[in-house]
Amino acid sequence: MIYLGDKNIKDITLNWEQNIRAIASATQCIKAKDIAQPIKPYLRYGNRKNRIIAMPAFVGGKINRSGIKWIASFPENTKKGIARAHSVIILNDVETGQPVSVINSGSISAIRTASVSGLMIKKFMELKRHERVKVGIIGFGPIGQYHLDMCSELLGDALEEVMLFDLKSISIDTISAALQEKVTIVNSWEEAYGNADIFITCTVSKEPYINLKPKESSLHLNVSLRDYKTDVFPWFSGGIIVDDWNEVCRENTDIEMFHKVHRLTKNEVKPIQDVLHGYLDTLDKGQPIMFNPMGMAVFDMAIAGHYLNLAKETNTGVLLDT
Repeated sequence: MIYLGDKNIKDITLNWEQNIRAIASATQCIKAKDIAQPIKPYLRYGNRKNRIIAMPAFVGGKINRSGIKWIASFPENTKKGIARAHSVIILNDVETGQPVSVINSGSISAIRTASVSGLMIKKFMELKRHERVKVGIIGFGPIGQYHLDMCSELLGDALEEVMLFDLKSISIDTISAALQEKVTIVNSWEEAYGNADIFITCTVSKEPYINLKPKESSLHLNVSLRDYKTDVFPWFSGGIIVDDWNEVCRENTDIEMFHKVHRLTKNEVKPIQDVLHGYLDTLDKGQPIMFNPMGMAVFDMAIAGHYLNLAKETNTGVLLDT
């Protein structure tokens, strides 16, 4: 059994194209129904802001991985000088059930999240709505930072400007020198939102606040799931995408609020697998698109399996006795 810690993951070269291909392969398995993924339970006790989530899954195809992610989110950890989220992934042999790897790394979760966003951006850019794009990112913790890195590599010369906003101050020194000339640190979410062709929420907001009309032909990656007021629904209603309706229409997400206030139903949204099969091409050119990812365990297994393969190739990690 191989143990991989956060340093081990970060020692492996970050290749977003490879990571996005792993997500695309897992998405094809969803389409083929070659997965098993029960609804994830939330464990809460004491402070109700805290939660620990169990995310078991099997994903077939060439990935052929099974396992579970156990992820804790304790928002007040930041006041103690420690990370808000902590996660462990256990991968099992699909034939015998034997544990083959333990991955103790928040980076894997962040990489998975940004890779799913990357798949959406890749398909969005294939529409050729924009030769060059402006990206707005609100929230610049680890998830926001990985999204910036992903956008830089994936968009390349098509990336015109990145507008960053966080309630905490952002130092330009935390941005790579190669990107600094394209990055503008703005003073409000409105500045990051108003002119963004691609807008990404990476906050820990518990209350929605975004109430403005989105830019025409824009892509919105609602990663943090609780930032948009129900006022925006009419603008997005023709182009709402989810990773899994049953997962995302709960836990006070924006999708659940759209469902409660505007009677949004499963039949009125599209699942992520439809994006791989031409759904975006059917939309009016000016239609803003909103993707709402609750986070799917099959994607975690795909990325964890990919990194386990890379670890074996590069002799990274610690071999444990079983």
